Amino acid sequence: MRVAALGFHHESNTFAPVAASLERFLRAGPVEGDELLAQYASSQATLAGFIEAADADPDVELVPLVYFDLQPMGTITAEAFDTLVGRMLDQLAERGPWDAVLLALHGAAVSEVHRDVDGEIIERVRRLVGDDVLIGVTFDMHANVSPRMIAIPDVANTYMTNPHLDPRLRGRQSAELTFRAVRGEVEPVAAVEAPPLIVNILRQGTSDSPMRELVALAAEAESRPGVLSVSVAEGFPYADVEEMGMAFVAVTDGDAELATSIARELAHAAWAVRAELQGDGVPIDEALAAAASANAHPVVLLDVGDNVGGGSPADSTHVLAAAQRLGVGGLFHSLCDPESVQTCVAAGVGATVEIAVGGKTDDLHGDPVSVRGEIRHLDDGTFEETGPTHGGKRFFDVGPRAVLHTDDDHTILLTTLPMGNTSRQELVSAGIDPTRQPIIVAKGVQSPRGAFEPIAAAMIQLNSPGCTSADVTCLEYRYRRRPMYPYEADATY
Repeated sequence: MRVAALGFHHESNTFAPVAASLERFLRAGPVEGDELLAQYASSQATLAGFIEAADADPDVELVPLVYFDLQPMGTITAEAFDTLVGRMLDQLAERGPWDAVLLALHGAAVSEVHRDVDGEIIERVRRLVGDDVLIGVTFDMHANVSPRMIAIPDVANTYMTNPHLDPRLRGRQSAELTFRAVRGEVEPVAAVEAPPLIVNILRQGTSDSPMRELVALAAEAESRPGVLSVSVAEGFPYADVEEMGMAFVAVTDGDAELATSIARELAHAAWAVRAELQGDGVPIDEALAAAASANAHPVVLLDVGDNVGGGSPADSTHVLAAAQRLGVGGLFHSLCDPESVQTCVAAGVGATVEIAVGGKTDDLHGDPVSVRGEIRHLDDGTFEETGPTHGGKRFFDVGPRAVLHTDDDHTILLTTLPMGNTSRQELVSAGIDPTRQPIIVAKGVQSPRGAFEPIAAAMIQLNSPGCTSADVTCLEYRYRRRPMYPYEADATY
């Protein structure tokens, strides 16, 4: 059984100020061929699940093709889509024939031309390989699921944890079901149900109620006779597309009626708790005061408005500026600021510099903040994480970076490329002990939890401004469904 493995992974925030350009995708590093195996086989990412399933099946020859993965940011440019998807299709055409194709996709990718990038990729792959080649797909849990994303492939599932700690497991499930379908052991039939509902980003943690109970219902349904897979897609509210919102996917063995019944059952369960799926954060000043007076540390402040995993630029200074104004010290704070990194590199370790950091993308994410401090660390920004991390990635590269300890007792990690704080090794590799930081400002909402919840005395979600603000009612949508809860409180399902 000859199987292709490839993918395109991007979460597109259509409200974010920085476009996902071809240059940025190429700088993030396309991974091809044997390098794909080297980068991902030992990770916890979706591709690792594909590889693991193939390694466990003596009849399968897995051929790694190409994988594109870029940190969430704005809309994908037409040039980037055409070039990269064209490269994927060229490799599929040149390296075939195939018995099956495994796709690692996100599910919330949007380009300047195609609002449903993931559906477009699947459709183009189907046209290329034909109806006799089976296609298995695994999406992120934040997928905005369109009908064709489920109707075209033979097998489709999503992650079931947020923070995303199970991509490898779900990738393996998708691959194994695809292999079984190639052999004729099962006949996958899928259904999707999408109630007019979003889950606020603050309520998307799957260890928290009511998402915990919805995921448990899905797991129970997946254990029923004749059911192959059940998925809960939380959706990504910062992508202005028609499919934006929750969706429920069921895959059964040849029983379309059962698949539809399960998907609708879960959708109605979510609709019943729709009010509980909304939420708001804590004001910045109030959170800083609570963290400063806490008896145990570290206290992790989740900077929701600069949620890099949702497409924010990673240079918001609202929390740092408030800490200066209130006289609160002891913060660890990361900022994407290549200009300041170069200043530090030129000065060298041990030098004292006065610079204005962060706040250089747009006004929404704050103004540059003036700091004075000692440069304590410089490196190339590459590190490896073998512990828990959102999405399962193992190897990281944020470009040259610097650690600055300021006169007002803040530890600032300056990076060249944006990164959400999803890894403790991000700090450790830069000479920072995360357990000794009184206050950690983590740019994210759920994504930092896998790394920092084990060491945190408390975690506080901030009501901070930015293009990933928890207050989604302030966003100006053009394409979403109407009516939709909570935007229209009288929406019905």
